[in-house]
Amino acid sequence: MKAIIHGDEGLRLGEMPTPAAKKGEVVVALKTAGLNRRDLYIPARRENKGHDLILGSDGAGVVEAVGQDVTRWSVGDEVMINPSLNWFEKSDGSPEGFRLLGMPDDGTFAEKIVISEEQLEFRPAYLSWEESASIGLAGLTGFRALITRGKMKKGDTVFVPGAGSGVVTLIIQFAKAAGARVIVTSRSEEKREQALKLGADRAINTHADWNEELKDETIDLVIESVGKATFNRSLQSLKNGGRLVVFGATTEDVIDLDLRELFNRQQEIVGSMMGSRDELREMLVFAEKHHIRPVIDRILPLDDALEGFKMLEDSSQFGKIVFTV
Repeated sequence: MKAIIHGDEGLRLGEMPTPAAKKGEVVVALKTAGLNRRDLYIPARRENKGHDLILGSDGAGVVEAVGQDVTRWSVGDEVMINPSLNWFEKSDGSPEGFRLLGMPDDGTFAEKIVISEEQLEFRPAYLSWEESASIGLAGLTGFRALITRGKMKKGDTVFVPGAGSGVVTLIIQFAKAAGARVIVTSRSEEKREQALKLGADRAINTHADWNEELKDETIDLVIESVGKATFNRSLQSLKNGGRLVVFGATTEDVIDLDLRELFNRQQEIVGSMMGSRDELREMLVFAEKHHIRPVIDRILPLDDALEGFKMLEDSSQFGKIVFTV
């Protein structure tokens, strides 16, 4: 079958063996697959390649075959992939055995995938195939960071540096639907305008003086994913006693932190990563109730997937890049 593969020959479009379902597994014929920033970073992280790996964490398709003892699914069911493997009940931290689909397991950038029946959910009927392949990883990540870990409540002001990622475009919609005031940043005037159209209350220039821009705001919660380039500025913008949730670091991982200022201002820094099946299902119910749709910037055939990787590397997209299989 056709797939986007990383191995000793680098990242490429190639052929991989067609998978078969074992006990408790399901074969899904994929229709769409969503690109995430994680997919961009995996080639550099694979120290000893050893074998070809199919990338991709998000996908949606039709059940083609079921293995022995599968009870939840039947051939013909329309499903989406839950990329958060082996994390089912909501918890403060991820359990032993948790990992993300797409490394070390073969992922969704292929014509078919074999996966445990526990990792599938029915595709939301109100979403398109492309949207169904865009809401899993980004929606779960954003929902846990905002609601579970951020403990956002109605009336809060939420500040989110970086307005263009798939996660942030969903966070804007989640936060507004839950009754928050939302402020975002971007270097791009076009992305700031798009964020405002999506529902953000304010969109400021990343290069502006945030202390000046936000002097009349009280920031209750910051959701950080940029990393070193903005982290300390984000913390400075946060109110005394406020909470900063960090779920990523698209710039450098390591920061300098003024501990005295942190404890004097009694702020909280909270880590967040992906989430449980419980939270995925909560997110899907919430999204359908408020008719929240992932923002899709570009739809490309799987044959042109490497073009999508280049767009993501340049951060030129607003929202998700999706492949049709």
